[in-house]
Amino acid sequence: DSRGSLAAESSRKLDRIGMQLDTGRDLMKTDFEGTLAKVAGIGYNEVEFAGYFDHAPKDIRAILDKNKLTSPSEHVSYEVVQNKWAETLDAAHVVGHKFIVCPSIDDSQRKVTAAWKKAAEVFNRAGEASQKAGIQFAYHNHTWEFEPLEDSGGKFAYDILLTETDPKLVKMEMDLCWITIAGQDPLTYFDRYPGRFPL
Repeated sequence: DSRGSLAAESSRKLDRIGMQLDTGRDLMKTDFEGTLAKVAGIGYNEVEFAGYFDHAPKDIRAILDKNKLTSPSEHVSYEVVQNKWAETLDAAHVVGHKFIVCPSIDDSQRKVTAAWKKAAEVFNRAGEASQKAGIQFAYHNHTWEFEPLEDSGGKFAYDILLTETDPKLVKMEMDLCWITIAGQDPLTYFDRYPGRFPL
């Protein structure tokens, strides 16, 4: 009956809805605390940072607590993953991140298979260190990971990352918009690589 289907629907509702703060990066630059307050006021419970805009992790945590927000994840650059990982993990603990996500490798390297294999090595090392710290490392896709690499027989960089990284150490944050724009089906990836997509 309709009551049964309504009950099933209500059991599938999300209890927490988050916003990726890169969406409002210009506002974050000019009014960091006010933007977080507005995000909370709209009704979001979680935020994903893409930069701290020169704010100390302890101050960010205080602003989040004041606005009843949590931040389960953040985005950091490839350069940070390579060169500033220990301090990034320390900051993540203070803010409360459970995931640290890299959204790209260097633009100049995106067309070369060897660069993606090197990135996989970097990500495995970062994932091992983050796992020891109780945080999960992940990668966030755009469209360029689904452009065939000329020097690999048409393979996608995304598949290289998924096969060359340890499934326990490196997870994926699937951006449904970008993979769809790239002409790929996210469900195919969910089926092909089960357990790799917690975000």
